Formats: sequence, C-alpha cells, structure tokens
Amino acid sequence: MLTLVLGGAASGKSEYAESLVLKTTGPRYYLATMQVWDAECAARVEKHRKMRAAKQFVTVECPLHLDNVRLPARGTALLEDLGNLAANELYDPAGAGENAAKAILHGLESLAAQCENLIVVSNEVFSGGADYAGDTGRYLLALAQVNNAFAARADNVVRVVCGIPVYYKGVEK
Repeated sequence: MLTLVLGGAASGKSEYAESLVLKTTGPRYYLATMQVWDAECAARVEKHRKMRAAKQFVTVECPLHLDNVRLPARGTALLEDLGNLAANELYDPAGAGENAAKAILHGLESLAAQCENLIVVSNEVFSGGADYAGDTGRYLLALAQVNNAFAARADNVVRVVCGIPVYYKGVEK
C-alpha cells in the first residue's frame, strides 16, 4: 500500500502520517532525510530518534540516495520528508543534481518493493503561486514532479489541513 501525505508547513501532515504507521503491525521504519549540519541539528535528530524508538520505529538515516536503502524485513516505512530529500539531492555536491526527481522516484520504487506499506510525507508546492525563478523554481519543480508521479502510483493521497486529513485518492482506514 502506497500513501502520499501532503500539507503545508505545520499542517499536521507528519503527525497524521505517523498515526497511520502506528495502526500497522510488523516492523516500523522511519526514513529520516534531514542532513546534520551542526550540533543543533544533531541534537534535534537525537531527540526525534528517541521519540521514534519509544513508538517502536527503527530509524534509517537517508539524506541522499534513497535507492541505496535496504530494509532488514518487510513492514511499514515512513519517509519524512520528500522536501528535504529533494533539496539534498539537488544541492548537495554528492546528490543527483539535475536528475534529482528521477533519482528520488527510482528510490521510491526500490523502497516500495521492500515494504508492505510505504507512507511518504511531502510539502504542498505551487499553492502559493507558480512564479518562482532560479534555484527556488528548480527545487519546487523537482518536488512537484516527484509528488505528481508518486501520487499517480499511490493507493492513497491525502492532504492534511489544520490537522484534518482530506483524501483525494483512497479512503482513510
């Protein structure tokens, strides 16, 4: 089962996605895409890692190259989030650069083949307009390409607004 959870900043999308995972049985994987740049980032990662462990998540760090992730057993994976992953792949010198969207989609396919359930969190893009130039436009376009392609393949597409899930495809379970 593939689920895409979209929403704006602080919409409740991450909490909702996590609640979906907590309804499942079997191994739970949290695929974390944040890059650690400094001590503040490291402290935040450690805090989140401890919170997830209490909910029986195994954390897998994957700020780049999602296609290299190998899960130890079938279960449910939560990828948090495509926005970070897209930025990392576009702008990190070790990332995919101009091929970011293609690389991420390839990684999602690889991951989906390893899971019973794959729940992916992403940011809404272009809802505030579509006139962006330069690096911002490039980033938003890459993320939109990934969102659109994954949504087309997903069983469920849900947008979270003010903590309220609105299903565009599939039904809440």
